[in-house]
Amino acid sequence: MALKQVSSNKCFEGFQKVFEHDSAELKCKMKFGIYLPPKAETAKCPVLYWLSGLTCTEQNFITKAAFQQAAAEHGLIVVAPDTSPRGCNIEGEDESWDFGTGAGFYVDATEDPWKTNYRMYSYIRDELPKLINANFPTDPERMSIFGHSMGGHGALILALKNPGKYKSVSAFAPICNPMQCQWGKKALGGYLGPDASKWEAYDATQLVKSYSGSRLDILIDQGKDDQFLSAGQLLPDNFIAACTERKIPVVFRLQQASCFCSACYFFIASFINDHIKHHAKYLNA
Repeated sequence: MALKQVSSNKCFEGFQKVFEHDSAELKCKMKFGIYLPPKAETAKCPVLYWLSGLTCTEQNFITKAAFQQAAAEHGLIVVAPDTSPRGCNIEGEDESWDFGTGAGFYVDATEDPWKTNYRMYSYIRDELPKLINANFPTDPERMSIFGHSMGGHGALILALKNPGKYKSVSAFAPICNPMQCQWGKKALGGYLGPDASKWEAYDATQLVKSYSGSRLDILIDQGKDDQFLSAGQLLPDNFIAACTERKIPVVFRLQQASCFCSACYFFIASFINDHIKHHAKYLNA
């Protein structure tokens, strides 16, 4: 599959690049950012996938999160894809900030008119890793995942639905129980239809209740002053309770920080080194 390089910048002796490709899964052109640490020039490196939140593109994380120095030090390739298909000319795809463009929710849609293009779950799980492994010096057996908000939801469900595929998982202010919040009900209902039993396959709190795979140590950072926490959109307590019941280790840190809207990347940059170290512990073991 052909890659077109969009940009390349030297950064902490490695390179921060952006590529474009034609996605067979999403049936549109997609972009992703990839940081190649200096170690990648001489050896195969593990890959850490970042999933961004609502309204984001591949640019938000690579330009604002300040992760590159830690990734360089630990020898990690970091991949940051876009958050939805783009330019599919679907009626209504640009009407809402929390549904459609920029809001793929990391599910495989089953409802018209979304089911042809909105297959972000399969894109992240299958197509993108194959593309990355075929074109960059990766170790396919060492892969982890993390994300923010909608992307935190995506990281958790991908790890829980695919035991053993990811060595570790972490999240910043994840949407933990989408079946029970307005963002989730809108997205899951729109992409998967009105039958709420079908939503359970993309709800981390539901998935963890039946998780029986390999051990997962989960790290979550949440800003205390997050307006979406107080509005009941994130619901981390439900997820923590389910993890506790299943004896699945989760470190939940309530930070003195805002982590919504324009403030979210100040929050992410403040604790990104901890998350990189969390993943490096497993990826470099």
